[in-house]
Amino acid sequence: MTRVLGYVRERVFAHYFGNDSVPADAFRAALRIPNTIRNLLSEGTLAGSFIPVYAALNERSDKAGARALAGAILGLLVLASGVLALLGIALAPAITTVIAQGFDEPRRLLTITLVRILFPMAGLMVISAWCLGILNTHRRFFLPYAAPALWNIAGIVAMLAAGTWLANRALPLAEQLHRVALALAWGTVAGSVLQIAVQLPACWRLLHGITLRLSLSVEGVRNVLLAWVPLVLGAGVTQLSGLIDTLLGSFTGPGGVSALGYAQLIQVLPISLFGASVTAVALPELSRDAVAPGAAPNEQLRARIALGFRRIVFFVVPSSVACIALSREIVAALYQTGRFTVDDTALVGSVLAAYGIGLVGQATVRLFASGFYAMRDTRTPVKIAAFSLVVSTGLAWLLMRWLGTPGIALGSSIGAFVNTTLHLRDLSRRIGSVLLGADWRAFGIALVAALLAGAAAVGVARVAGGLAPVPRGGAVLGIFGIVYAALTLALKHPDAVRTWQSLTAFRAN
Repeated sequence: MTRVLGYVRERVFAHYFGNDSVPADAFRAALRIPNTIRNLLSEGTLAGSFIPVYAALNERSDKAGARALAGAILGLLVLASGVLALLGIALAPAITTVIAQGFDEPRRLLTITLVRILFPMAGLMVISAWCLGILNTHRRFFLPYAAPALWNIAGIVAMLAAGTWLANRALPLAEQLHRVALALAWGTVAGSVLQIAVQLPACWRLLHGITLRLSLSVEGVRNVLLAWVPLVLGAGVTQLSGLIDTLLGSFTGPGGVSALGYAQLIQVLPISLFGASVTAVALPELSRDAVAPGAAPNEQLRARIALGFRRIVFFVVPSSVACIALSREIVAALYQTGRFTVDDTALVGSVLAAYGIGLVGQATVRLFASGFYAMRDTRTPVKIAAFSLVVSTGLAWLLMRWLGTPGIALGSSIGAFVNTTLHLRDLSRRIGSVLLGADWRAFGIALVAALLAGAAAVGVARVAGGLAPVPRGGAVLGIFGIVYAALTLALKHPDAVRTWQSLTAFRAN
């Protein structure tokens, strides 16, 4: 639901700003900067360090320790994110110069203004991530992942309201777009407030009240922080990769940064729906498996990670093939409207195809990293991520000189495969071979079925070349999905069979 609304938001964004306008590049760069703080202090880092400790305390009959830990971590997060947000507002010009060095003066000035508006969002999102950690540990998964829908809705409303109001005013087009960008920034901040507002009541009920405190003496706090520091370093590597992509994109000319942003938003859909969702459900259970009594906790970990891998790749392998083979059809259906032209579709489509190559790596690496987190090893993923960053950055710089903006995405994809491969290798050394013959067979079925479905969809795309972007995209993706589902079901892929049984049972009920 959140991702669908996210694409509605991006379609409205594309309608107003296109790909190579000043606000398109400026907003992408400005949003990247506060997002870096958000991702450093929240989401993956908080889940990896906080959930295992909180889950262990919450298993006790007396929940006072878990409640105290939750209040202490929230207090520290609020303080840290507030300080960093204020620093970001003050240092916005310097930060913008560093990460968007290739921007011309109009893009640079608008980016600075947008950064100052958007930076408070970072602190608000950290609080939202704390809510996610609490709710996920208590096996409440829907609310924290549905709440960001309000963030998207607020952005959509802000753009439509500003665009409609300005359409009837005798202002130059550049001034209109400038004001719509400012409205979107303020709407984004308002959406962050709404995102927290719907989650805090549920957390309050689960914790029987929330007591903020700034203390390192509360049981578990030091353990969380000791695990959190390497995770922040690891996330810093990932965020540095994104900032490097933005920096390189700023040197590829107008529309470079924006094209990367449009393609990344499509790429993140299967990662979020299948990679992040499976990992979010798995991490609390992996943490329990790691400390569960019994003779073979490693086998429990291995089996759960292998199951997660199989379920992720069942959906992500076809997503990868679709992004590569049907990139232009997907981009045109989602974005080609208003100021987003056919040429923009061609550029963003080529970037999406390059990102599609690394999709499986991007979607599975967090699952493998969660195996280390469950065993309280947060250092190994950092080391692997740092090495992968060196590989992806070097390749992105080289390939950019040859391929332009798509070269940046291709370097990132190769780095993602290196990252997940090394995670899998080291995890297998620790707990035994994670993926066995049955898991690789399921992967092979998914790959063969996706390739055949891609070939069928490409044929349909050629026949349907005269259709408008949306019906053409719907036709080729529909054929792709039907062929993939039919082939995996015929070849008895476990997840295809399970999905079919679930659908038929639901229809029968």
